[in-house]
Amino acid sequence: MKRFILAIVFVFCCSLGMTPPAEAGLISKEQEIEMGRQTAMQLEAKYGVVQDYALQERVNRIGQSLVKVSERQDLEYSFKVLNSDEVNALACPGGFIYVFKGLIDYMPSDAELAGVLGHEITHVVKKHTVHQIEKQLLTTLAFAIVTKGDLGIAGLATQALAAGYSRTDERGADKGGFNLCVAAGYNPYSVVLTINKLEDMAKEQGNPGYGIFSSHPEPEERLKRVMKQIKALKVHPEITLNEDNTARVHEGDWGFNITQTVGNDRPEYRAYMLAGGLYCVRECDKGHIDPYRFIVYDNGGSATIYYDDIEILTVYNQDAYAGGFGSAGSYAAACTELLRQWVPVANANDTAVQSKSKDKKK
Repeated sequence: MKRFILAIVFVFCCSLGMTPPAEAGLISKEQEIEMGRQTAMQLEAKYGVVQDYALQERVNRIGQSLVKVSERQDLEYSFKVLNSDEVNALACPGGFIYVFKGLIDYMPSDAELAGVLGHEITHVVKKHTVHQIEKQLLTTLAFAIVTKGDLGIAGLATQALAAGYSRTDERGADKGGFNLCVAAGYNPYSVVLTINKLEDMAKEQGNPGYGIFSSHPEPEERLKRVMKQIKALKVHPEITLNEDNTARVHEGDWGFNITQTVGNDRPEYRAYMLAGGLYCVRECDKGHIDPYRFIVYDNGGSATIYYDDIEILTVYNQDAYAGGFGSAGSYAAACTELLRQWVPVANANDTAVQSKSKDKKK
């Protein structure tokens, strides 16, 4: 009865052109979870879940690491990969988050997946879909379903996801996703990578009209906002994009050139991966980076450089041949030596910053 009266008050206010209270509160947490569960069941029935335990575990691991630093811990979040070649992701109410296999093929690194998942988690944390459904309830009198005590409201979740988020919500999800990635220790350029790649995808192939594509927010403005957050972090090394579409990652007298586009990754995107990875390294061991903790995992046609478990850069035979090397592995070994030359520059700069900070405190 209390919920019924609350709904009547809100609809009455709307009918008179009055502004209702900011928080409708028509949907309880239990209803949010149930509508999300039902929507999740529909998605899994439609697409199926990828039968790859290692992949599912990887996506869940990344997602849960972001949840741990989020502002909403009262839900049991789940992360699954749907068996579809579409490049998409979406968040159902209650913490049921899905990525499509096509997205993982298009954005293979943990950093990129973290950028997507952080964005989707923020939609759940901020209850963007829930608030959108509450507005629907107020304007369509669908609150009558709620007052009967059943969960017929769950069907509105699918409609809300299809309708998409407002630009304000999307901007908030970008900001929140960025903060989650940084707090969880992922590449600060994660969200930049995802925005750029989604824009590339939309230009080349169009978009499915829902999930991460649904509201068509302006990519240039989104990038400006995220870059502003990155600037506030004072991320180093820096990135310079050249007129010939190559990129250079540099700090002081040290520099690393990236010339090759590999698959969907232009030199600019690979520079983001490298610069962001090195930023993560210095955040872990500021002033005390060990040059010999850079290691190479050679996969034959490609080789990935890590600092402990931090992914720095993946190089390919294409890079090797362009640089005069016989294989990705041999080229990665040479790149590792170049990264080791960055270490004394980074350590010196970090030590100088720490000394200045101590002097200011005095």
